[in-house]
Amino acid sequence: MKQVYTSFNDAIEDIKDGATLMVGGFGLCGIPENLILALVEKGVKDLTVISNNCGVDDWGLGLLLRNKQIKKMIGSYVGENKEFERQVLSGEIEVELVPQGTLAEKIRAGGAGIPAFYTPTGVGTPIAEGKETRTFNGKKYLLEEAYTADFSLVRAWKGDKMGNLIYNKTARNFNPMIAAAGKVTIAEVEELVETGDLNPNEIHTPSIYVKRIIQAEQEKRIERRTVSSH
Repeated sequence: MKQVYTSFNDAIEDIKDGATLMVGGFGLCGIPENLILALVEKGVKDLTVISNNCGVDDWGLGLLLRNKQIKKMIGSYVGENKEFERQVLSGEIEVELVPQGTLAEKIRAGGAGIPAFYTPTGVGTPIAEGKETRTFNGKKYLLEEAYTADFSLVRAWKGDKMGNLIYNKTARNFNPMIAAAGKVTIAEVEELVETGDLNPNEIHTPSIYVKRIIQAEQEKRIERRTVSSH
């Protein structure tokens, strides 16, 4: 049985200043929004955050950004966040932009215990500066090192009290690989069931990766609402 929490503040209590966090989600889809709110309330700072992007100005990781709690952001794009763009251009935050596929593989490799890998992505671009390149079968490849984190914060649709997780459709995105790459993985779930209630064939993240689990409702905000004129 994994530790089941009822307080988000308690679940993130040992996340200290200067910690490295991985945070699941893509835009606002599949983000552990209540865990992020708890970090905002705690006021923990100087964080290094590894996530696809930094949310929007008034929700998700954008709240941590607005409070100047993030020291370094590692992600694949600036996205819809104007405050992120402002901080990058003003030099207030350190940013490392990584091609999205490379970011996913760096996280996956970290969770699999693979320290580095070669990829053709980024060869001949500024991304390759200072990195080792090798030629395989006549093609150049770039050496990329894996990512791990002190804590991984993920969001799932269903979880059981052992920590097995099931994600819902596109909200799965980066969550499974991030769940595997943190020293301590904290899962926020929409529905918490008893051990044995989940179909083993449908489990996306096995309980071995999850240390803490907590249930809560999510607002599920939409990043950019688009509707048909018809």
